[in-house]
Amino acid sequence: MSIPSQIAAALSLWIDSVARTVSTRLERARGTRQIAISEDEEGALTLRLAAKASKDADLPPCRITLVDGTISEPLPGEWSAAMKGAILDLTLQPSRFVFRPLELPGRAVEFLDGIIRAQIDRLTPWSAAEAVFHWTPPQSIADDHVGLTVVATARAAVTSLSQTLLDLGAAVVEISTAAPGGERIAVHSQRVGGQLGSRRLRFALIAVLATTGVLAMLSVGLGGIVTDSYDAEQQQIQRRIAERRAIARGGQGGAGSSALELLARRKQTMPSAVMVLEELSGILPDHTYATELRIEGGKLQITGLTHDAPSLIQLLEQSPHFASAGFFAPTTRAANEPGERFHIETRIKPQFGSGT
Repeated sequence: MSIPSQIAAALSLWIDSVARTVSTRLERARGTRQIAISEDEEGALTLRLAAKASKDADLPPCRITLVDGTISEPLPGEWSAAMKGAILDLTLQPSRFVFRPLELPGRAVEFLDGIIRAQIDRLTPWSAAEAVFHWTPPQSIADDHVGLTVVATARAAVTSLSQTLLDLGAAVVEISTAAPGGERIAVHSQRVGGQLGSRRLRFALIAVLATTGVLAMLSVGLGGIVTDSYDAEQQQIQRRIAERRAIARGGQGGAGSSALELLARRKQTMPSAVMVLEELSGILPDHTYATELRIEGGKLQITGLTHDAPSLIQLLEQSPHFASAGFFAPTTRAANEPGERFHIETRIKPQFGSGT
C-alpha cells in the first residue's frame, strides 16, 4: 500500500471513530433514556434503568433469557415501552472474548488501530473483517516499550445480539466486557438505521476538513500576493523618499546645483535600461531569444522563445540585478516555432553606484 493510501485509510478510520463518539455523546446529551444490561454466567441478561431516567426510576430490574440469540419470551409492557429509543450499555461475560497480551515499541502508540488490525488474524481465530476488537490503554514497560491487551470476539455473534436488541426499539447498543484488570473495555457499537447518524457526522467532518484545506491553500496564495504587493509599494516609497531628499538637498545647496543633484539621485535610484540589457545578454543561454522587452518602473517583462522556460526563472533569480521572477502569461509551444514561447516578469533591483 502506498503512503497516500495509508494516510487516506488512517484518516478514514479517525473520522469514523470521531463520528461514532460524537453521535453517541450527542444522544446522551439530549437526555435519551439509558439502560444498563449485564450478562450473568448462565447467559441471561438483566436490564436496569440508569439513574438519570427519573420518570422510570422505580421500574424494577428485568431478567430475560436468550435462546440461540433470540429472546425466549416477550418483555413486560413497561420494559417494552422503556426500550423505545433508549441507549443500551450491554456488558457481556469475559468468556465470550479472547484476550491477547501485546508488546509494542512506544512510538507505535499513534498507530495502534492499524497495527492491531493488521495482526488480528495472528492474535485471534478471526480475520479483521470477522472480528470486533479493541484494546486496553497502553502501559509503559522497559526499553521504551508499551504493553496492552487486545480484546476480540466474533463479529457475527455480537452483531446478531445487537440486532436483537435493536429490534426491540433501542436506538443504540454499546457492547463491552471486563478486561483481566477489571476495567471496562468497549468493543462494539451499533445503532438503528445502519449508522445513519454517524454517516451524516462523517460527511460533515469530511466537509469541514476539505473546507479547512482549501482555506489554508487560499491563505498561503493570498499571503504571497500580499507580500509581493507590499514589497512593490515599499520600493516605490523608498524611491519617492530618495527623490524628496534629493530635492531638499538641492534646495539647500542653491538653485544652480539642485537640478544636477536631482539628476544624479535619479541616476542612482532608477534602473538603467542599458545595464539591464547587458545583464540579460550575459545570463540568457544561447538557445533563448528575446522578441520583446519592456521596462515599466521597477519591473521588467521579457517575451521570447527558448528550449527550457522554467530554467530561465532560476537564472534570473540568481542574478543580483533581478528578484521575484515569474511567468505573467502561460508558456506555449506552436508547431511552426523552434521552442517554447515564454512570458516572464521580474523586479529590477537597483545595483548601480554613483560611478556608473
